[in-house]
This record gives sequence, C-alpha cells and structure tokens, in this order.
Amino acid sequence: MSSIRILPEAVANKIAAGEVVERPASVVKELLENSLDADARQVEIEVEAGGKRRIRVADNGCGMSRDDALLAFERHATSKIRSAEDLFEISTLGFRGEALPSMAAVSRLVLETRVASEDSGTRIEIAGGKLRDVKEMARPAGTEVEVRDLFFNTPARRKFLRSESTELGHIAALVTHYALAHPEKSFRLASLTNEILKVSPVRSLRERIYQVMGTKSLEEMVELAPAERRLPAAAVDADEESGVAAEALSAKVMGFVSRPEVQKPNRNHIYFFVNRRLIRDRLILHAITEAYRHILPSNVFPVTLIFLELPAAEVDVNVHPSKTEVRFRNSGFIHDLVRDTIRQGLIAAQPVAAFPSQRKAFPPMPAAPGVGFVEAAPRKLELQQAEQLYAPASGDVVGEGGFRLAAPSPPPDTLSLPLDSTGTGEPREGEAIPYIAPSASEGTRAGVSEFPLDLRPLGQVEESFIVATNAEGLFIIDQHVAHERVLFEHLLRLRRERRAEGQRLLLPIVVELKPEQQVTYREIADELNASGFEVEPFGQRTVAVKTAPADIASGDVERLLVEILDGVGAEARTLSLDTLGSKIAASVACHAAIKVNMPLDREKMEWLLGELARTTCPMNCPHGRPILLRYSMKEIQKAFKRI
Repeated sequence: MSSIRILPEAVANKIAAGEVVERPASVVKELLENSLDADARQVEIEVEAGGKRRIRVADNGCGMSRDDALLAFERHATSKIRSAEDLFEISTLGFRGEALPSMAAVSRLVLETRVASEDSGTRIEIAGGKLRDVKEMARPAGTEVEVRDLFFNTPARRKFLRSESTELGHIAALVTHYALAHPEKSFRLASLTNEILKVSPVRSLRERIYQVMGTKSLEEMVELAPAERRLPAAAVDADEESGVAAEALSAKVMGFVSRPEVQKPNRNHIYFFVNRRLIRDRLILHAITEAYRHILPSNVFPVTLIFLELPAAEVDVNVHPSKTEVRFRNSGFIHDLVRDTIRQGLIAAQPVAAFPSQRKAFPPMPAAPGVGFVEAAPRKLELQQAEQLYAPASGDVVGEGGFRLAAPSPPPDTLSLPLDSTGTGEPREGEAIPYIAPSASEGTRAGVSEFPLDLRPLGQVEESFIVATNAEGLFIIDQHVAHERVLFEHLLRLRRERRAEGQRLLLPIVVELKPEQQVTYREIADELNASGFEVEPFGQRTVAVKTAPADIASGDVERLLVEILDGVGAEARTLSLDTLGSKIAASVACHAAIKVNMPLDREKMEWLLGELARTTCPMNCPHGRPILLRYSMKEIQKAFKRI
C-alpha cells in the first residue's frame, strides 16, 4: 500500500488557511488590503473579544458583482493577477487569491457587496468552508465582510491565540500602520466598548502623524527631505528594453525618523513601507541601524516611519504568504539609499535634545504590542534645581544636592586641547584661543539646523559641564563628549587623507592578549596601523606597541588597545573598513578627549563650542550620548510662571 496519499480537500484548506490566517490581525490585514486595493476612501473596522468573536471590515470601494463575489471564495481566484509575468510586477497589496477562502475555511463568514452600477447587492454566507446561503439585498456600494468565531472548527489553533487585549493590540498596530501609509483615506477602528482610532483624510503625512500620534510624538520626529536616486544602469537598461520610461526608473525615500534622545529598547517602533506595503526586512533594519551609528548607543533603537517608492518590477513581494517579506532586485542600492537619506536628514537637522522636564513623568499608557507611539519615553535625566544657576554669589555656589556653578577659571599647566579641526596644531600653553564664528556659508544651515551657532559660555558645573546661553535660552554641554565628537571627526578626516598622527613611545609597551584578542588583532592589524598605531607581534601571546595615536597618554595605551580589540571582537571579519575605522576612531577619541572634573577657562570653552559647531553631527558623541541639552526661553518663562 502506498504511503503517499492526497489530502482531503477540507484538510488541505485548513492547512492553507494556517499559512494566511495566523491570528485575528491576519484577517484584518487581508480584508483591509482588499479594501485599499478596491480604491476605498473610507474603511471601518469593528472587533469583539480581540477579534476572536467578531471582525467586521466595511468599505466604500468598487464592490463586486454576484458572480465575482461567488468566485472570490474559490482558492487562487483573484482579479489582480492574469499571467505568470504579472508576478514580477505586482502593484496591489493583495494578489494571491487565498485570503477569503482561507478565512471562510476557519470561521463563520458573511460577505455583503454591491457594484455602484447595479441596483442590488449580494449577500453570501459561508461556515467552515461550506456555502450556506446566497441572496440579493439592498445595500450601499462597496463591500462588508464579517468574520465570526475564528478557528471555531480548529480548536487546536484557537488555543494558541493570546489574550483579548493582546490580539486587539496587534489589530490596533496594523490599522495604525496603514492609516499612516494612506493619509488621504479615512479609517475607523472600534471595539465593543470604545473607539480606538478615527482619522479623517488629510493632505500630508505630517498631518496624519499628528492625528494618530499627537503633538509630543510629532515633536520628537525629524522630517526627511525626499531623496530620489536613479536605479543602477543594469536595471534601467532592462526596463528600457521593455518600454518603461527611463525617467520613472528611480527609487524615492521619504518619511520621519526620531531625534537622538528618543531611544527604544527594541525594534518594534521601526516601520518601513515599500510602495505603501508594510514589510519586515533585515536589509532595511541594518540600513537604519547604520544611519544611526555614532548617534545612538548600540543597545537602543529609534522610531522610524520610512516610505520607499520604486517600480513594482524592482521588488518581489511574492516571498511569503503573509506578504510582509520582500526581496529587492538591487538590495545594496536600496540599503545605501535608505541609510544615506536618514543620515543626511539627521545631519541637516542636527536636533538638540530638550532639557528634561522637572515635573514627574506620567506612567506609560497601556501600549499594544508593536504600537510604540502611545508609550511615554523614559526620562533619563532630571532637572536639578535650575534656580541655583542664578544664585547671586561670587565664586562657587553649592546647593543641597551638591550642584555647583564655577566661574571660568585659569586652566592648570597640564591642560591642553588637541588639534583643532583645521589640523594646524594645538593651542600653546598660556595662549588665548580666539573664538572663530562660523562663516556666512556655514551659517546658512541655521535655517534647518537646530544646533546653536552663537553660544556664549557662562561657566562650568562641577568643572564637567559647560553652561552657555544665547537668545534661545540656556544650554548645558558635556565637555568630555563634546570634545570626543570634535576629535572623532578630526580622526576620521585624517584617516581618509591617510595622514593619521602617531606618537613614538620612549619604550615599547608589551601587551598580553587573550586567544580571542589575538585573532581580532590579526584581522585588524592593518587598520590599527592606519589609525596611528604601530603594533608588532612580540612572542607567542604578546604584542609590542611602539607608536600610539597622538594625545594618548602612555598609561592609557594598553587599555585603549584592549578596548578596541574587545569592542570589535567577532565582528572583525564582517565589518567594512569604514565601520572598523570608525570604531577605532571612537575609542581613540574617547581616551584623548578632555575629562570631567577638569577646569576650562573661557577661551578654551569658546574654542570647544566653536569646533563643535563645525562638526557634522554636534548633537551626539560617537557612542550615542547627548552632547548638549537645551532649556528654551519658553520653558524658563513657564517655570517662573511668566507665561
């Protein structure tokens, strides 16, 4: 007897349904995408018991005739694909023809629909994949689908569903995403007890973000200038041969990304759309992470809302039944376009972190899984008795909490600030360092940049933080990370010009390496030499450091080398030379920068602020920490009850 047999149709249908209908949110996704493909301007979703008991999706789209409505429940019946060639240029959200039959196989489903050109509509009722009733009815043009008792005939599947609130959270996340992707349409989501989302059509993505997320979230985002690039020549030539207009063969990126002070513990707040289709893609996640490199710490993530538009032939959406995974024809090109667009947007805006509010933070609002817009961002810093900054005393002012404002003091003999960004040399001891205002050409970026170019230092807090002011308000600058950013960009510039500076040590420093450090050293030895080191093997488990980067004290050389080797670790083989050089430069800059508890005179503070203003990314250090905090005049006036 043969061991291979054809499954009964009922079993095959339930298996196929499992590929498409994973949970109630899967039903909402398929029905919502069908509504959008039907050119609906208004979509309403109602759910009960997190969608497990009832899901209703109604739209005012084109609707279906009686024959089309019946045919839609046949497996692989679709109006969106006609030939195999169409699979290579899919422009609709849905196309497989599996959604309705899969839902009908595991629920009690009722479909009502009418085409605007017909006088009456059609009502179809199906339970567990079996047709129960078909009749004519009066109804408005459009389509309404009601799905009840999901998985009623597959109790094993139903057991794996989560709580009602969790399932509702997934639905809310999904509808929120598509509402953001289609600001020109109306969306409404309601449960049995309350209305979760209701948005009317608006003209721009910014207005839709305001509708969905509110003012606070919008203020935390930076709008990206739309970036468009022509596709690689190979793709252009191929499509030009098929008659596609050359000017259309380009990719465009736009959207919003969070400011550096917004830091999330996971990737759940990264939203990416390809031709308005919400997707998950490792390539894009890597591009976003690279864009925030040296702006965010390595263990936190941003909030992003990125839209990529490109010819349908350039992306394969027929990769997974859920249609949330795609494959790009020119993956490297797309990766670099996304990375560069985000990075350029952040550099142009140079967003400055606001001074944390003194009032107690509100507890986080209940957030649905994946819906990160409604939770309150944790505050990492608290405002410390700001009125003590204005205490009318000379010299140091010490408050109850140890808060001390020091007047600018002469620097100790041992203090020196390393090379300025021009590479002309460090200031000589005792020599006044002039504050050089940005040139007129540099000042034009003030129209889009938040970073202040006219700061006047007032003094230091605990000889660690510079207090400065301008017409906008009060600023506190972390002197160590500010100098770290200046040195980091200076070191990268020297590396690009192949003139990294090193200082010959009087005696070589012998460093004993662990086995994994020895492997890393062999991988990055050339890059160490290109960054100002001269390191040679010295015995079986040791290396000798003969030259170290400029401005690194001899006592820090061994610690710096070990830190670099441990920081790169197993990634050494996979990192690009630019990324590897940036990691080394970040470590060197951290060790060479001025430290906390170090007094600076006014001239050196002015020099540091001026050099910081010339960097491309003055708002964060290479490790992602904020460099300065702004306490605006409006916030100051509000704190003193003047407004």
